[in-house]
Amino acid sequence: MSQTFNALVVNKEEENFTVKVQSLTVQDLPEGEVLIQVSYSGINYKDSLASIPNGNIVRSYPFVPGIDLAGVVVSSEDPRFKEGDEVIATSYEIGVSHFGGYSEYARVKADWIVPLPKGLTLKEAMTIGTAGFTAALCVQRLEENGLTPDKGPVLVTGATGGVGSFAISILAARGYQIEASTGKASESEYLKNLGANEILSREDVYDGKIKALCKQKWAAAVDSTGGEILASVISQIQYGGAVAACGLTAGTKLPTTVFPFILRGVDLLGVDSVYCPMETRAKTWERLSTDFKPTNLDDFIQQEVTLQELPDALPTLLEGKARGRIIVKL
Repeated sequence: MSQTFNALVVNKEEENFTVKVQSLTVQDLPEGEVLIQVSYSGINYKDSLASIPNGNIVRSYPFVPGIDLAGVVVSSEDPRFKEGDEVIATSYEIGVSHFGGYSEYARVKADWIVPLPKGLTLKEAMTIGTAGFTAALCVQRLEENGLTPDKGPVLVTGATGGVGSFAISILAARGYQIEASTGKASESEYLKNLGANEILSREDVYDGKIKALCKQKWAAAVDSTGGEILASVISQIQYGGAVAACGLTAGTKLPTTVFPFILRGVDLLGVDSVYCPMETRAKTWERLSTDFKPTNLDDFIQQEVTLQELPDALPTLLEGKARGRIIVKL
């Protein structure tokens, strides 16, 4: 490899905050057993937060964001990986306290790495990224909890986001009736192409009033919003149904009551993609290359950007302009 390479570096010195491409050396990278030449990364909500001064994601500066990466092993001190292996590394401390994927080279811990499944390319893996991985975990948890297509419709909130988009596609491929909730009426055609059967407005899900119990509508839900929207969703789940909760874009407080849980037997399933066990992680990525793999992966790509274009693309998620995935080619 060359002595220097490019990376996107965010830095904060008192009131001065910068986001720019800089030259680094391997010596600048944090410790880790595996050195990877990064092929692709992606933009997630955490990455957008890392690009602003008060995003509360980056723990120390200067820093290289990017919670996802896929690439080829250059060298490894761990026998599980060798030069030339294609690999995926997402979550854990990557892009938060450990330099992430917005770099032509990354050095990470071997315990954070998943071998690229045979049914995926590196680009496909980052088209899926943390968003698709989280959606797959949600569907997996719901089905382990007893959800089957004959139970009734499944609601997906935040439907045009990365998690929502992938949840729709995975559920559709498995034969579910899907109701997709979005604040972007203009994206109805996009959601229907992914497999949504019905498009709901945000107001159809939450009209501004939270009731302890409402009419039973959905057998299950994948919720990436949290807050009052999640509380409203819980109150409308059918008897014995469940909600897989994985996000907080609408807030962290959950103003609900015990009634849906003790009178309807509703389950609230927390889904964590950051520290989920490696056994679950590897299994889920394998399913994303087989029975969970969307047939229309290219449809998820809103934009493909270079490292140099990345600073302009990062604010997209914070501005509510994202649809599906923005991937980064290194």
